[in-house]
Amino acid sequence: MKHFFNRRETIVTEALDGLLLTSGAGRLARLDTFPEIKVILRADWDKSKVAVISGGGAGHEPSHAGFVGKGMLTAAVSGEIFASPSVDAVLTAIRAVTGPKGALLVVKNYTGDRLNFGLAAEKARAEGYDVEMVIVADDIAIPGINQPRGVAGTLFVHKIAGYHAETGADLKTVAAEASAAARDIISLGMSLSTCNVPGQAHEDRLGADEGELGLGIHGEPGVERIALQPVADLVATIAERLAAKIDEAADYCLLINNLGAVPPLEMGVIANAVLSSPLSGRVRLVIGPGAMMTALNMNGFSLSLIRLDARRQAALKAAVDPHAWPPVSERHEIAIVPVPKVSARDATTSASDDSRNRLLLTTLCQHLISLEAELNRLDGRVGDGDTGSTVATGARSILSRIDMLPLKDPAALMASLGEILSTSMGGSSGVLLSIFFTAASKAMAEKTDIAAALLAGLDRMTFYGGAGVGDRTMVDALAPALAALTAGDVAAAARAAAAGAESTKVMRKARAGRASYVGEKDLEGVPDPGAVAVAGAFEMMATLG
Repeated sequence: MKHFFNRRETIVTEALDGLLLTSGAGRLARLDTFPEIKVILRADWDKSKVAVISGGGAGHEPSHAGFVGKGMLTAAVSGEIFASPSVDAVLTAIRAVTGPKGALLVVKNYTGDRLNFGLAAEKARAEGYDVEMVIVADDIAIPGINQPRGVAGTLFVHKIAGYHAETGADLKTVAAEASAAARDIISLGMSLSTCNVPGQAHEDRLGADEGELGLGIHGEPGVERIALQPVADLVATIAERLAAKIDEAADYCLLINNLGAVPPLEMGVIANAVLSSPLSGRVRLVIGPGAMMTALNMNGFSLSLIRLDARRQAALKAAVDPHAWPPVSERHEIAIVPVPKVSARDATTSASDDSRNRLLLTTLCQHLISLEAELNRLDGRVGDGDTGSTVATGARSILSRIDMLPLKDPAALMASLGEILSTSMGGSSGVLLSIFFTAASKAMAEKTDIAAALLAGLDRMTFYGGAGVGDRTMVDALAPALAALTAGDVAAAARAAAAGAESTKVMRKARAGRASYVGEKDLEGVPDPGAVAVAGAFEMMATLG
């Protein structure tokens, strides 16, 4: 598996420096102990309040350093990828940020973290620092286990402890609030792949149609493998197991966490599924979806719940400095805004008949339909081979609706043609012609000069489409034809269109449309099919006089 890194030995320190360089001047800093001891801390810290310290192995970004800032962590201690920081590293962090009011260590329930943070806390106490430690064990994946893992629910504790520390509470209060919160958190995750450590060989233990429920944030095997199913069913499985652990009379905050590699589109589907499940009835606040406690590039997600009371709700909703912490939202239903009603002035004009316009429109459409095979053949040499079918589809749609068109009213007729082509013709040609007729209709309504109106339509079409004369598109036939039409000479317009289409044969480079992806040799001697269609339409107009 491919990764972006220089050397495995420096990936963590370089990533932390990247965070510091993009966090804004004066917000974060690091101790001068790199690379052995990696501590990120608040640049503005004055030790006047309780310090909140957390950390662990790298690979969970933005945790932990991404949550350092006013209102959350005071400092974060990082180990190497998935490896706990050393005792010396944790102790150095304690010494750097702990003042008279003491420090709280927030630790995920992994043996390495407990031992290293624990021994550092004991050494700090021996040096005279007032230190408390809270261990988070929120994972419910393995029933009956003595020491559940600490996973994404740890972020709730960061936020709550940081809030109370920021308000000036003493260490006893901050630790008590954090400990109580940790006891009221549950989490469960699911993934479709294991994670891959940069620089190491990777072998995915899951089959193509398998997922894993309850795996750890270091890639530890899950409790069970499950068959790949629609996301609603996968989320229902997690929601059911979480629901069995909550108080049905209590309200909860839900954290929707991306474990690293789930695209935002899919995280939105996951969020919709969980907030449409029976579990959502107990959810009052939502955090995410977002990547907050990741496992490198694991293609999975986790859901965490914390029981709410007034103090926790205030703590979770309070604004903080770290950009990685997403804003908390109140659980709500989807707001639906009615579509504006079309006024009588904007409504489609009633059908009307005009024998001349009916004949002209019918003849033009039938001729364009007859060109379907030839236009497809030409387009097969310079594009994707569907110009004839696209044009014919638009023509057939117009013919099928001809009895409903306002044939007596040119402005309204062009508006109707634009509407039909926008919905039935498809591709860029349908949109461009819809713009052409829609803009021409507006111009015609303001001044009854059809040639000027059509030129106005061409102006808008070229503005939005970006093609002009010489770019090897339908514009090469349409522009000279409309210029000739201003003199009222339809035959001259037809000749100009034919000459414009013919000129595209020698244009060795297309600068717009599908043909712009085709080599010069393939274009040589082949006219643009859109220009040929335009020339054909003007030829029939000239025939009808």
